[in-house]
Amino acid sequence: MNENKLREQICLLATSIFERSLTHGSTGNISARLDDNNILVTPSGSSFGRLDPNQIVKVTKSGKIIGSTTPTKELPLHQAFYETRGIKSGAVVHLHSTYSVALSMIPGINEDNVLPSYTPYSVVLLGKVKLLPFFVPGDPAMGDAIKGLAGKRSAVLLANHGPVVSGKDLESAVNAIEELEATAKLALILRDTGAIKLKTSQIEKIVNKFNIEWD
Repeated sequence: MNENKLREQICLLATSIFERSLTHGSTGNISARLDDNNILVTPSGSSFGRLDPNQIVKVTKSGKIIGSTTPTKELPLHQAFYETRGIKSGAVVHLHSTYSVALSMIPGINEDNVLPSYTPYSVVLLGKVKLLPFFVPGDPAMGDAIKGLAGKRSAVLLANHGPVVSGKDLESAVNAIEELEATAKLALILRDTGAIKLKTSQIEKIVNKFNIEWD
C-alpha cells in the first residue's frame, strides 16, 4: 500500500474505533509500516475521531522524524514490536479500551495469558496475551519490556493502561485488538460464574489448524 493510502486508512480505522467508544478523548495511538520499513504513526495529543492524514508523522528507520507534528510519546513501544517481530509486524495499535483496562486491574489474573479462552477467535487472532506491569505513560521502559518478550507475543496488556496489539497489517491489528476488548468484556461478565472455557484439547486443535503462536 502506498503512503497516501496508508495515511488515509489509519484515519479511517481510527475514526471507526473512536465512534464505537473503543477509545476516547486523545487516548490511543496507531502506527503502520511502509514498504521501505519507515513507519507512519499518529501524532501526540491527537484524537482518533479527528485525525488528518497530513498530520500523521513519518519516522524513518534511523529514527528521523518527518512531519509538522510530534509523534505519540508511546513511539518506543511501537518500535519495539517492529524490531522484535520483523515481517510479522506491519502495524501496531494501542488503545485505552474500558474492559481491557478493567481486566488488567483484577487481582489474581493469569499474567502469562490474561484472556480466558472462551471462544476460538481470541486464540486465533491474539494467541496468549501477556500482562505487563504498570509504566508511566511514555516511559521507554515499555519498549524494553516488549523487547524482553523476544518477539514471542503479538499482544500485551499494560496494567492500569490498556492493550497493545501488533498485526501483519493495519486491518489485522485493528481486528485483533477489537477481539481483545470483546474477550475482556466476556471475562468480566462471566467472572466467578463458572462459565465453560475451551478445553486444552480444543485449544490445541485450534492452534494446530490455524498455525497459531501459542508459547
